[in-house]
Amino acid sequence: MSRTHPELRTPPPLPDGGLRVIALGGLGEIGRNMTVFEHAGKLLIVDIGVLFPEEHQPGIDVILPDFTSIRDRLDDVVAIVLTHGHEDHIGGVPYLLRERADIPLVGSKLTLAFIEAKLKEHKIRPVTVEVAEEDLADFGPFGLEFLAVNHSIPDALAVAIRTSAGLVLHTGDFKMDQFPLDRRITDLRGFARLGEEGVDLFLTDSTNAEVPGFTTSEGELVPAIEKVFRTAPRRVIVSSFASHVHRIQQVLDQAHAHGRKVAFVGRSMVRNMGIARDLGYLNVPDGLVVDMKVLEKLPADQVCLICTGSQGEPMAALSRMANRDHVIRITEGDTVLLASSLIPGNENAIYRVINELTRWGANVVHKGNAKVHVSGHASAGELVYCYNLVQPRNVMPVHGEWRHLRANGDLAIRTGVHPKGVVLAEDGIAVDLVDGKVRITGKVPAGNVYVDGQTVGGATEAHLKDRRNLAEEGVITVVAIVDADTGMLAEPPDFLARGFVHDETTFDAVAPLVEKALAKAAEEGVGGATQLEQLISRAVGQWAHRTYRRSPMIIPIVIDA
Repeated sequence: MSRTHPELRTPPPLPDGGLRVIALGGLGEIGRNMTVFEHAGKLLIVDIGVLFPEEHQPGIDVILPDFTSIRDRLDDVVAIVLTHGHEDHIGGVPYLLRERADIPLVGSKLTLAFIEAKLKEHKIRPVTVEVAEEDLADFGPFGLEFLAVNHSIPDALAVAIRTSAGLVLHTGDFKMDQFPLDRRITDLRGFARLGEEGVDLFLTDSTNAEVPGFTTSEGELVPAIEKVFRTAPRRVIVSSFASHVHRIQQVLDQAHAHGRKVAFVGRSMVRNMGIARDLGYLNVPDGLVVDMKVLEKLPADQVCLICTGSQGEPMAALSRMANRDHVIRITEGDTVLLASSLIPGNENAIYRVINELTRWGANVVHKGNAKVHVSGHASAGELVYCYNLVQPRNVMPVHGEWRHLRANGDLAIRTGVHPKGVVLAEDGIAVDLVDGKVRITGKVPAGNVYVDGQTVGGATEAHLKDRRNLAEEGVITVVAIVDADTGMLAEPPDFLARGFVHDETTFDAVAPLVEKALAKAAEEGVGGATQLEQLISRAVGQWAHRTYRRSPMIIPIVIDA
């Protein structure tokens, strides 16, 4: 199994007739999926997603792939293929289109509708090419064929990419639900047909590679969801991803069956469900969905609210309800249904929301205590099934953390793929397919690009370290008025502290240390304001660490008297 090496450098030019594959996101992480294919001087991009921040990334809205390696080659990009409409696959599209707005977006009807609505907010009018399963399309030197795959959102597609270097099959996110709500199953016949043609490189979804067996069918959630609606004494509040059309369809069906009216809460939820309903992907009985003002006048046992926030996102509707910061107030007897997974890294935030909801008297039904969620990703049994069906020459596991990628690679080897044909890459690694063989040839920049409000890429790891430091250690501002002639303090320094535990006498001991540091500087002829500020910062920082075992941020301000 090929693995990466930290000393890798910029990859050499691609050999004639070769195909280069570089994932700029989605490897070693859940989210930010983006893969760039290079062939015959042209680039094809599959998905541009975002990653949502964790607790150690305060103030960050979303995290983008790093476009540095393709920025001076945007004119070579022939298309962006979008496999489906989840944020971790389409959320980064607006940020690349800001740099070149006319790159064609290729995807299914629902996927394009979701991204067009998002681009409208960014004031971008995209060039779109709608495709469906079994369609063929050519973009530059890339011949594309699209195949239906089943996922937790309708209209998901796998894409086969034909080039003179060989045939690549990229599954996107998929599973093999044999009884999907929309009757649209993963096209295993198509997978087998491509296998007969000869798949040179198979990129497969790794998210559930560690999970044995087969992923449960979406339809098996009906009893648990039905029980919630049958037994809830007051309001039912359902939290889900704003794009999980199948799950929300089941909720609407049960609300209708049990005489409850429904209102959508949250901008993205209202927008996406409106799109899904208009395009016929969501079947809404007449009169079922009503305005919030209508719902407020109904008895509690006739009410169902569907909102965002299933991952504990601080600004989403459910978190704000839990924090008593929303017009909807959780009351005793309400039932909250979390109809989603726990994305790795979000567990603490989710359990915090569950605890707060419970505190206000809600009965919280979630994956941990009821069968109200199934994954949208293929488990190990399904992956093995696909490997045996496709019989690829080479495999590159994608979409997953390191443990998922390795587990997926191991499955491929167990089905007969040669260990040298299984490449475990990470973001930025160049994997070249030449003469039917794959090998790692170099590495390009692929770090995190942070979106912080209106700023893209401005926030760095150093900024985040400062934010964590401010949150954990506090800040001390030292104002020193220095006699310009002598370099000595004209009066005792002032200390202003925030987030640093102190009382009126705390800084009595540190004032002499500042005075001493400035006196030494005066002796040595050091008089520049910047140098004096560094000396003060060092003296106060050493005192804080020695005395309190804390490392607050020190902000020294030197003023000439």
